[in-house]
Amino acid sequence: MLLRMSTLLLRTLREDPADAEVPSHRLLLRAGYVRRAAPGGYTWLPLGKLVLDRVTEIVRAEMAAIGDQEVHFPALLPAEPYRASGRWTEYGDDIFTLEDRKGAEHLLAPTHEEMAALLVKDLFSSYRDFPVTLFQIQTKFRDEARPRAGLLRGREFLMKDAYSFDLDEAGLQKAYDRHRDAYQRIFTRLGLDFTVVHAMSGAMGGSASEEFLAATPVGEDTYVGCTTCDYAANTEAVVTRAPAAGDPDAHPAPEVHDTPETPTIASLVELANARALAGRTGWTAADTLKNVVLAVRRPGAERAELLVIGLPGDREVDLKRVEAALHPATVAVFEDWAAHPELVRGYLGPQILAKHGVRYLVDPRVVTGTTWLTGANEPGRHATDVVCGRDFLPDGTIEAAEVRPGDPCPACGDGELTMRRGIEVGHIFQLGRRFTDAFAVDVLGPAGKPVRPTMGCYGIGVSRAVASVAEQHHDDRGLVWPAEVAPCDVHLVAAGKGPQLDAALELGGRLSAAGLRVLVDDRTHVSAGVKFTDAELIGIPRAVVVGRRLAEGYVELRDRASGERIELPVDGLVERLLDETCGTRRDGV
Repeated sequence: MLLRMSTLLLRTLREDPADAEVPSHRLLLRAGYVRRAAPGGYTWLPLGKLVLDRVTEIVRAEMAAIGDQEVHFPALLPAEPYRASGRWTEYGDDIFTLEDRKGAEHLLAPTHEEMAALLVKDLFSSYRDFPVTLFQIQTKFRDEARPRAGLLRGREFLMKDAYSFDLDEAGLQKAYDRHRDAYQRIFTRLGLDFTVVHAMSGAMGGSASEEFLAATPVGEDTYVGCTTCDYAANTEAVVTRAPAAGDPDAHPAPEVHDTPETPTIASLVELANARALAGRTGWTAADTLKNVVLAVRRPGAERAELLVIGLPGDREVDLKRVEAALHPATVAVFEDWAAHPELVRGYLGPQILAKHGVRYLVDPRVVTGTTWLTGANEPGRHATDVVCGRDFLPDGTIEAAEVRPGDPCPACGDGELTMRRGIEVGHIFQLGRRFTDAFAVDVLGPAGKPVRPTMGCYGIGVSRAVASVAEQHHDDRGLVWPAEVAPCDVHLVAAGKGPQLDAALELGGRLSAAGLRVLVDDRTHVSAGVKFTDAELIGIPRAVVVGRRLAEGYVELRDRASGERIELPVDGLVERLLDETCGTRRDGV
């Protein structure tokens, strides 16, 4: 492959675009890989399409290597299967919906579990057909409220999704492990620094779920890692270690105290210590029980319902964790206090919630026998020795509290959690039978009785992976592509006209004929300085400068990542570049 910049659809930019928020967005626009077409939608220009295709082929090759079979589902889908699975409602405003000329409802697919289940139901009828895994690389759509960060959060994106079908849980586990291993190979080949973390299943449902996060400060996902063991988890999936339960009758009876002007935890702790409430000092925020009122709306519900979450006063509620735990419901902070006078703002305690039919979920640290300083449900009053299991009975527990650096590791208990940020580039799920149940996918089992297959789902954000590689592989001069995903192997720069230009084109032809992908900057209307600046911005791994020493038979070889520059005889250049690329970037391989 030989590309000439004089005829290539390419426009580099000297300045950062005004709306570019993160490095990948800024550099992919400046280097001429993509152009914004609409909010959340991008046109892939020739160099960008080459990178996208490189990533796509790596993904496709690794899927085929583990026996997955490629299909291609429509992007425009009827509403009925998604109504049957419940996800038409669950997705809410996150999907694009439309009606055809006959009034039939459709959606632009965000994912294809329903279609995969229906296809297997249509074609397979016996246990002899299993196991089977189907995959596709397809454009997906999401009605993102605030598209941002270029390819990292758009309304249209390219994804690889695979769907495994097995007859039992053991088979599902094998399929899950097989894809987990393949994903690690894929992201290693892409040159990504990534971490596999425990995750929530969200709209997909199912049990086990893990994310593959590419580490970067601009990542939208916050995750934790342990300082001692290999535990890692999305903050939404972190599990809190509960303390041992105690005897709820081993504490004094509750005592109500006048605590005027203490609507906050800080003001309450200050007063409690100043007055030595319950005959003690040394009160801290962790001794108080904070009760946060939320409005929870289920999909399709006309009204929101009240939910109160109880947690130690030194913690804040993380609404993302709450929504993950209560999915598919949406959650908002409660505001209509006038409509519920039984809930005394700033002085709310759990003692009266059951009486008023308000659902009450508590942090795992709030266990039977724990005693708290909390609201007395009267303005300006709090109560001490309010005991869980005696004075109030929660309706359950919820992981709703913020996760903080230094929290104990839930896996080993010895290490501390550190906070990190990353981009989700892959997600794998053990779905179970949610979708085969929805469509009654039954096949004849080996014992002659119907068997319902169990599913796994495995997704990779292909276009997002391109942006993730750009986030991790750039410097202050531009992109620095890893060899396996770079649009070309070699960037030839003719530093002058005449003999230098002719030599660059001739050398480009030889390199291309040898199996390398070559970009030649043969532009005659720009200076050598602009060409060198563009070469660094575009970020192809190796640049060859055909310059002043051509008459002596020498060219300069530049390594984009290391910055190393060496002068080489022209005659030995082709062999040198073929040896360095090891054939991994040759056409036809």
